[in-house]
Amino acid sequence: MQVTDILRVKGGTLFTVTPDTVLSEAARTMAQHDVGSLVVMDGGRLSGMLTFREVIVALGHGDLTQLRVDSVMQRQPVQCSPDTGVDALRRLMLDSHARYIPVMDGATLLGVLSFHDVARAVVEEQDFENRMLKAYIRDWPQDDAAPAQPS
Repeated sequence: MQVTDILRVKGGTLFTVTPDTVLSEAARTMAQHDVGSLVVMDGGRLSGMLTFREVIVALGHGDLTQLRVDSVMQRQPVQCSPDTGVDALRRLMLDSHARYIPVMDGATLLGVLSFHDVARAVVEEQDFENRMLKAYIRDWPQDDAAPAQPS
């Protein structure tokens, strides 16, 4: 399974802000849409990522109505490509402690995958494989020539 497969199932809805957005407004957007990250776009290009982690850290550094997104955002977030394999993506997320990763095709943002999206995709793939294996075992052909029983 590849990143492109997960994106296909997840869909392409993205929530974005600009670097000059007031942090309290960005936090309100995250809460309103029940998302843990926002893509920071500047002039149609990925400028950074804002996650709930940065918002929580900012709470200790001042008034969220006085801070802008660009003062706390991740400026160079870890990224992956659509052809990244799911195992490589999981390793990348674990090694970088990233819960949200933008998927880039060159300079084009295709979507953002969360750790939750990846976990759901892996579980669904494993469930499918388990169903197929159980169906295979259930339909196992009977051997007509059973081994002779010892007397």
